[in-house]
Amino acid sequence: MHSLIIHMTKSHARRPNAERLIQDLPNAELVEAVDGRDLTRIGSLTIRAGNLHHPAYPFALRPAEIGVFESHRACWQTVLDRGWDRGLIVEDDLAVDPDMLARALRILDAHMTPDMVVRMPVKDRETPTHVLTQDGEMQLILPKVIGLQCICMAVGARAAARLLRASREIDRPIDTWLQMHWVTGQPVHTLLPNGNREIADAIGGSTIQTRTRASGKLAREIKRAAYRAKIAARPQKA
Repeated sequence: MHSLIIHMTKSHARRPNAERLIQDLPNAELVEAVDGRDLTRIGSLTIRAGNLHHPAYPFALRPAEIGVFESHRACWQTVLDRGWDRGLIVEDDLAVDPDMLARALRILDAHMTPDMVVRMPVKDRETPTHVLTQDGEMQLILPKVIGLQCICMAVGARAAARLLRASREIDRPIDTWLQMHWVTGQPVHTLLPNGNREIADAIGGSTIQTRTRASGKLAREIKRAAYRAKIAARPQKA
């Protein structure tokens, strides 16, 4: 397994953790994160309003979200360019448990194919529609509803090619897009529990989240809940 760590060089507060991940992850290297305002990096993408796919996404894409999406696309392309069967793609606010990671990697080595995407999220919120394999409490599952966040994912080569083809136009953040398996044509599996933690608050905070005025927070939460209900209505099936 090779690992790609998405990291922006100018994010000095995150640099020590990125360097630690180089030591913690197998065959790891840094990949320069994309600035969503840099037209030289995102010029090949077509950015649309949230009505490209159904259900429509109720919020405008932020530059940071565009940058994260294109950073992951660059990693998928690297998996293909290097001729890897799969790659572990992580964001630089990840912290791992070495023992749990070793167990997780053994499961992936034994069961992951180049057609698979396997999330290793920091939150255990997904209900399985099918359990592929189990090692003690750790399970490789096909979840009914794909969870949010892309802090740590193993992506197979054929899956990477499929996702690249499907994402030449984008209209929503990458994690909400990956939930739409009926659009991407890509099932997404999950490995839980995995020992992963998100430590953004300890290294400078999130690079995506922005503050919302109190007057607009309720309306945003209502829109978000309605959108998530529509996603949940189209579960993955074994």
